[in-house]
Amino acid sequence: MKRLFWLGVGVAAGVSLARKASETARQATPAGLASNLGDAVRELAGAIGAFGADVRAGMSEREQELNDIVERRSGLPRPALPGPSSPARDDRGHGRHAAAAPRARRARRAEL
Repeated sequence: MKRLFWLGVGVAAGVSLARKASETARQATPAGLASNLGDAVRELAGAIGAFGADVRAGMSEREQELNDIVERRSGLPRPALPGPSSPARDDRGHGRHAAAAPRARRARRAEL
């Protein structure tokens, strides 16, 4: 009975070590290294994206706080800013006539 027990322990240990060795060998191949690198890059990109989202949320929150302080100290309500769905703004968030501004500056320089 003891011999059968130790035989089972030996087989289990051998199988476990063989799997571990083959996994380590697979990770040392170019495909395994590329897989590890790809996973690391995906994880880094996710972390950078989460950091960017946290920064944007913090900026938005701080901007709201500052706007409230200015409104409270000045007593004047804030003017409503056109949102991204406003027809007066294009897809980059610029005004409808933003492209005309450089032409107007050139015309003023030409007059001088």
